[in-house]
Amino acid sequence: MSDRERQYTALAGPQERGQATEAIVKAELVSRGVPVLVPEYDNEPYDFVIEIDGNFHRVQVKTAFEATTNGAIRFRTRSVRTKRSGYEREGYDGEIDLFGVYTPIRDEAYLVPIEDVGETQMTIRYLPAENGNTKHVNWYEDYLLDEVFPSLDSNPVA
Repeated sequence: MSDRERQYTALAGPQERGQATEAIVKAELVSRGVPVLVPEYDNEPYDFVIEIDGNFHRVQVKTAFEATTNGAIRFRTRSVRTKRSGYEREGYDGEIDLFGVYTPIRDEAYLVPIEDVGETQMTIRYLPAENGNTKHVNWYEDYLLDEVFPSLDSNPVA
């Protein structure tokens, strides 16, 4: 277990871990010279906007944890809010362009285009599946920040 993973898992609650995830993803972007713009208030469906080659991209940050299958991580692709009448679950279609994902178990950050995610969650593999499946696999290498940046000029915020 890395020092950052140990510190991360010691955080008291989901809100603190979420804030840490957002800070880590921002730091990874800023350290690569990517401008990060933060909304003035916390009512937007995105956490921040990044600018790459003059194009703006809305980013929602999520934490990924070990999936139920070995060699993979998973993150949720819907927001869940507690309401008086129960839980409200909403997707992000049309509201964001990318998910910024941090996984403490691998200490890695990813950028995932919204077009690549499922309706409720996404699994990213870092080891081959035990059953040998190689079709429709989301490999972690495809979502590392430096791999995604070159494709972003074709998906700007209007």
